[in-house]
Amino acid sequence: MSLILSLDTSTQNCSVALHKNGQLISQELVAEEGSHSKALTLLIEKVMKTAKCKLADLAAVAVSNGPGSYTGLRIGLATAKGICFALDKPLICLPTLQVLASAVAHSDGALLLPLLDARRMEVYAAVYSSELAEVSPQEAHILAPESFQDFSPVVAFGNGAAKWQSICSHPSITFIDEPLLPEAKYMGQLAYDAYLNQKFENLVTKEPDYLKEYMGTKPKLKSL
Repeated sequence: MSLILSLDTSTQNCSVALHKNGQLISQELVAEEGSHSKALTLLIEKVMKTAKCKLADLAAVAVSNGPGSYTGLRIGLATAKGICFALDKPLICLPTLQVLASAVAHSDGALLLPLLDARRMEVYAAVYSSELAEVSPQEAHILAPESFQDFSPVVAFGNGAAKWQSICSHPSITFIDEPLLPEAKYMGQLAYDAYLNQKFENLVTKEPDYLKEYMGTKPKLKSL
């Protein structure tokens, strides 16, 4: 039996799931911006309690490792590393866009185009086969009418899809209107496959896959 705890903090959602051999047995989610630091450990406790399992029973911990929210990704990876280090469990890191793609996998053989909003007309994007094999890697992409026309047929989805739909000139594309976001419940089979193939990460050196450098802003001085 392989129990894998999955964490996704890549967007405003904070989600946790527990899978047994890739099958979902327990999940929790808080859809509140900025909730990750205060909610994540509580959600982990709830998920384990619902499943009547202990952290020591885990075979591994999986985390959605980017792209996405800079702060959210750091919190998710740090929490996953802490559990793995304390309990001597392997760490599995999954591409966030592949996690999102798994929500609509096996869609009539079409290529899958998950799009995460990266502000203005920029998105994080990747292309996957209907079996979730990588066709084009994750990257930051500025949307244009002719974007992704080298791929066909394509199903586009995610919270970055809506702002492209109105200008898209792709001749063979379907949009899923629901603004899907990555969630831990979608990570089960991906994490289990990684576990079986021993695709584990170094707890010391592994960092989030931001795709873009963090651009901080200076705080504004208040006038007296």
